[in-house]
Amino acid sequence: MASRTRTTPGLPEGRYSRRTDQEADRRLRTAAVVCGVLFLGLFGWLGGSYLLRETTINGSVPTFEAVSDSEVQLQLSVSKGDGVAGVCTVRSRAADGTVVGQHDFPVPAEGDSYTAVVTLRTTARGTTAELLGCTPAK
Repeated sequence: MASRTRTTPGLPEGRYSRRTDQEADRRLRTAAVVCGVLFLGLFGWLGGSYLLRETTINGSVPTFEAVSDSEVQLQLSVSKGDGVAGVCTVRSRAADGTVVGQHDFPVPAEGDSYTAVVTLRTTARGTTAELLGCTPAK
């Protein structure tokens, strides 16, 4: 009996890619690095937005009244995160636009909102009371 040798046919030319294992490893590493950078960026963005949201203080001055030539009484309304303290700066101007008073009013950490009627001392009769901004405590 004649010995038979079995041969397997070769792959058709051009049908399958001829990438080497090193090239496949390099592509896989590149994809992993890109995914890792995207993940870290997303994680940083979410963490930063969480921290900023929790430490933001927003205020307003809904009403004010000049009670004398040296005082303006105003209502200070602040919304904030619970446990976030800070300070809100309020300014008053005279009829001619000059600044006649400015003061930083503290905002306590308790609660998620704060409303108080405060008195701003002025050097002349104030015709406005404007909130310049609120800053969370460090």
